[in-house]
Amino acid sequence: MDATDRPTCAVVTGAGRGMGLACAERLAGTTDVLVLVDRDPIAAAVIERLPGDAVEAVQCDVTDVEAVHALAARVADRGALRSLVHAAGVSPSMGDWRQMFTVDLVGTALVVDAFRPLAGAGTAAVCFASSGAYMLPSFEPALDAAVEDPLAPDLFDRLEAAGFAPDAGDAYSWAKRGVMLLVQREARAWGAQGARICSVAPGIIGDTPMGRLEVSNQPLMPQMLQHTPLGRRGTADEVARVVAFLVSDEAAYMTGCDVLVDGGVVPTLARAAARR
Repeated sequence: MDATDRPTCAVVTGAGRGMGLACAERLAGTTDVLVLVDRDPIAAAVIERLPGDAVEAVQCDVTDVEAVHALAARVADRGALRSLVHAAGVSPSMGDWRQMFTVDLVGTALVVDAFRPLAGAGTAAVCFASSGAYMLPSFEPALDAAVEDPLAPDLFDRLEAAGFAPDAGDAYSWAKRGVMLLVQREARAWGAQGARICSVAPGIIGDTPMGRLEVSNQPLMPQMLQHTPLGRRGTADEVARVVAFLVSDEAAYMTGCDVLVDGGVVPTLARAAARR
């Protein structure tokens, strides 16, 4: 079979729930094979309700380098990679600062690194960042340098040497900042293979387990909602629609960028801060 005649594959990590599941629902039927990836078993009911003849579920911890490369090898055996959506992650209420960096940044770098060789003409990837990354200090070169090399074995030592104070909330924001920088850096390598890579930065998403957890645990959430021009929380499907656009041919000239999906709160807060 000619390479151009191979079945096409879409891969969604974190697909068992929340925004990952919403993305899987949006991408179902867009390729010959849809691979749903999650650390926990994905319910059969989830798989059965998705359209398409070939929907597969794979358990994989994205922080396990061997498991991630085995996942990439499995996808390569199934067909040509058409789209990769990396939505797997944790939020500040789900662990300590090291877990934020390990799962949200190192895990993302491992997935991107493993799937890069599979990228070809027409492949598109989207990694999940966060609007929280936009609320960090604008000029922190030492911390930027640390998160720009997430696979360095001394990452945590470099973060502490750069002045990072252990805090899960700050770690989450800096990890997501690292995801944005990773996408910027990877754009050239993916582009050399005819492929694209972007990130998406959701704001307050109220209809997911993770979103509800953060709304109940983080005191800044109600304040952010008050400053959201649209006056409401977003939904997982609203984010998934943007992701579906980014991996489609409609976004063929977009790469290396982040797309903010936050109801307008980040620019509103930025304007308010500039007027002080």
